[in-house]
Amino acid sequence: MSKTGPGKSHRQGMTLIDAMRKFSSEEAAEKWFSDERWPDSIECPRCGSRRIQEKTTHPTMPHRCRDCRKFFSVKTGSVMEGSNLTCQTWVIAIYLLATSLKSVSSMKLRRDLGITQKSAWHLAHRIRETFAEPEPPSYEGPVEVDETYMGGKRKNMPKSKREKMTGRGPVGKTAVVGIKDRDTNEVAAKVVQSTDAPTLTGFVESRSADGASVYTDDASAYLSLDRDRETVNHSAGEYVRGEVHTNGVESFWSMLKRAHKGTFHKMSPQHLQKYVTEFAGKHNIRESETIDQMATIAAGMRDKKLRYRDLVGKQDLER
Repeated sequence: MSKTGPGKSHRQGMTLIDAMRKFSSEEAAEKWFSDERWPDSIECPRCGSRRIQEKTTHPTMPHRCRDCRKFFSVKTGSVMEGSNLTCQTWVIAIYLLATSLKSVSSMKLRRDLGITQKSAWHLAHRIRETFAEPEPPSYEGPVEVDETYMGGKRKNMPKSKREKMTGRGPVGKTAVVGIKDRDTNEVAAKVVQSTDAPTLTGFVESRSADGASVYTDDASAYLSLDRDRETVNHSAGEYVRGEVHTNGVESFWSMLKRAHKGTFHKMSPQHLQKYVTEFAGKHNIRESETIDQMATIAAGMRDKKLRYRDLVGKQDLER
């Protein structure tokens, strides 16, 4: 295992060499996925039966349920279903995304895994899907709330696109609102179409307990918030007043934007929520050991599906 070093040295990391040794074969990778999904005994993903028959003559579907008589594999009923990529490719991709603070581009995944860029892009988005939570968290607080805007600089855009933009400020950019719970250090963030009062207050109230203390900047959209709220006046140059600040959630924005500029270079509004979800999810498990982070991602694969045609046709901003 890796030695301690700067940063979160208390964590037990895993070097790339460690990962290649642990997942040195397709059989080892498949067994790891199977053990994480079925720690007690293999269950049918369709009917839940444990009366399973092993079918060594069916290499892609090695298990058969004696009750519903369906064949299945460790990929069935998960975000890996329908993928022609090997389990070894999947687990190394999970390792790369889990251990890269600013994530990994599809071009780098293509080179590292020896697959096409299209497959790497689809693979990365399916892994991001594992961080999506069916129900939004509700934090006890105190919480910090802030919003940011994602998108390229107007001066770097083509002239034809600049000419269509009118107004000042975040014109042409996509808004994201985020919340950080100081007690758990967890964050949640959502792409929004507007930063008006109903949108922002609705986000905060759906993700914080009734008695939670809320710290925001002086944006007027939070005036109607039904919470105990204190503010810092950014417009007057005030950023910290005792315990009142939004530095924690702004630190999360900083990491997201460094990834935007340094890793991906562009995050389209259509897929921005997936990137935001990935970074929030990785932030929330960053105290865990590397192998536990990977196990969390593997657990999130279950009962999820993201087909390529749905990926390219769905507008995340409309969720």
